[in-house]
Amino acid sequence: MEKSERVRDTLLWAAAEVVGEVGYAAASITRITQKAGVAQGTFYNYFETRQDILDTLLPDLGKKMQQHIRKNALGADSFAEMEKRGFLGFFDFLQQEPHFFRILNEAESFAPESHKKHFDILVKQYARFLQHSHRQGKFPAYKVEELEVIVYMLMAARSYLALKYMYGGGKNKTLPKGVADTYMKFIRYGLEGVPA
Repeated sequence: MEKSERVRDTLLWAAAEVVGEVGYAAASITRITQKAGVAQGTFYNYFETRQDILDTLLPDLGKKMQQHIRKNALGADSFAEMEKRGFLGFFDFLQQEPHFFRILNEAESFAPESHKKHFDILVKQYARFLQHSHRQGKFPAYKVEELEVIVYMLMAARSYLALKYMYGGGKNKTLPKGVADTYMKFIRYGLEGVPA
C-alpha cells in the first residue's frame, strides 16, 4: 500500500472513530485530523470538504463489512451454512467496528445519498445470493419476486438483533450463542421449510 493510500485510510478510520464518538454533526475536520495525526491541510489532499469524507465513510465501511462477511462465508457447502457464517460474520464485524451502527443510522440524515447507495448495494447482493440458491431448488415455497421481501426481512432481523444484543445499554457486546441458533432455526424452518 502506498503512503497516499495509508493516509487516506487513516483519515477514514479517524472519521469513523470521531463520528462514532460524537456523531456526524460534531465531526469536524479538526477532530478528524487530530485523531488521524495529520495536519489539517493534508486532509484537503484527499477530500474536498467535510461532507466529502462523511459521504465516503459509509460506503467504505460497507465495503469492508461485505468483504468480512464474504470471507467468513467462504467454504460453506449449503445455503444454510453460508447464511449462518454470513450472520456470524456480520456480528463479528460489528465487534471489530463498534461505531458502524451509529455511522449507518446517522448517515440517513447526514449522508443520505451514501446511505441509499449502501442499502441498494446490500439488497442487490443479498438478492443475488438468494436468487442463486432459489435456482438450485432452495425455498421452493417462495416465488422469485418474493425474494426481495425476504432480503429486507433478513436485513432487518440482523439490524434489530444487533441493537438488542450488541448495543443494548450503550455497550458493544458479544452476540449470545443462542441468538444465532434461533436465527438459523427461523432460516431452516421458515425459509427452507426444513424442521430444525
